[in-house]
Amino acid sequence: MKRQRGFTLLEAVVALAILAIGLAATMRALGVATLASAEIRSRQMAEWVAQNRLAELRVMHLFPSEGKNEGDAVQGDQQFHWVEEVKSTPNPLFRRVEVKVFASKQDSALAQSTSFLVRPLK
Repeated sequence: MKRQRGFTLLEAVVALAILAIGLAATMRALGVATLASAEIRSRQMAEWVAQNRLAELRVMHLFPSEGKNEGDAVQGDQQFHWVEEVKSTPNPLFRRVEVKVFASKQDSALAQSTSFLVRPLK
């Protein structure tokens, strides 16, 4: 009696199951990578919003009074909300400015930048 060559039905089913598990794992990894990429992009845009706000204060040669300021900004295609806190320093010629940037309707900051401003000469 000659033996048939080829795969049995059980071997084919096992091979397809292994392939399906591998493809599912690959799709999951791609999904996680895509979400991580979007999160990194949002954080980078938020960092630019914070840096732009600090640069705006420097360029206008302002010496802001202590307290909080808030505003909104669009960077790329995203809407952000920034909160700026101005504090005094031991040296009265300097002010510490901290800017936190949030995505719309979010409690945790995506980015935070701190800078020191010098009182302009008169």
